[in-house]
Amino acid sequence: MARSFDIRTMSAADLARALDWAAAEGWNPGLDDARAFHIADPQGFLVGLLDGTPMGCVSVVRYGSGFGFLGFYITTPEGRGKGYGIQLWNAGMARLTGRSVGLDGVPAQQDNYRKSGFHLAWRNIRYQGAAAARGLPPPGVALTDAKTLPFEAVATYDRRFFPAPRDGFLANWIGAPGHIALAALRDGSMQGLGVIRPCRSGFKIGPLYAADAAIAAALVGGLCERAGPGVVALDVPETNAKAVHLAESLGMVPAFETARMYTGVDPQIDAAGLFGVTTFELG
Repeated sequence: MARSFDIRTMSAADLARALDWAAAEGWNPGLDDARAFHIADPQGFLVGLLDGTPMGCVSVVRYGSGFGFLGFYITTPEGRGKGYGIQLWNAGMARLTGRSVGLDGVPAQQDNYRKSGFHLAWRNIRYQGAAAARGLPPPGVALTDAKTLPFEAVATYDRRFFPAPRDGFLANWIGAPGHIALAALRDGSMQGLGVIRPCRSGFKIGPLYAADAAIAAALVGGLCERAGPGVVALDVPETNAKAVHLAESLGMVPAFETARMYTGVDPQIDAAGLFGVTTFELG
């Protein structure tokens, strides 16, 4: 009897399972990622089931009217090599038809992604270690709780570094339980933004935006001080030499890398101010 492979939108339980799969792959999800991710696009998470048994997943989150991000592309060990992954991929890409699409994928899969129309934009390096507070903010710059600022100011700043509006996700990301968000202000103007969140092991910082490396260092120090002791991960665009130098100067070491790839024209963002991406799963 023929077996049935069906693809549907994830439930909350499916997404929790997908995060367990991600943890098994070494991705170290945040403790509140399920809720934060789901808010970004409730229809943007797909699960594939073989005769009712989950075998894989993919996220295909829509942002704004013209951008999408593909992540969470996982097939269980028992489901690999049987064509289920490509069926999930095709269903996900169909949901993003007509949009520019981004992803963060392992380098070994770059050739496969190129066959689907993606090209390499840059490499992200995950640096991690017990990053310590390093210096005070530059003169005239103050760190403040981003949750106390008008949200539109924070969202407007975020749009400099991300290809499309993502207000629902961002509001929850800043305000989620355990998440600490700091903004760097100079004369009332935002000069930097960073968020740290607790993960299954240690913490992750992301996003990390800053007008210069000194502000980025102050944000890392302020976030780590408030979060408490623990190993911290920061996903750094390799093309930003100042961000790489910052991570290394804090005693962090490379753990692994991903390939940031896009279809179509690369989005226009403030690459010089991007010191750490938000997440590998949602961009």
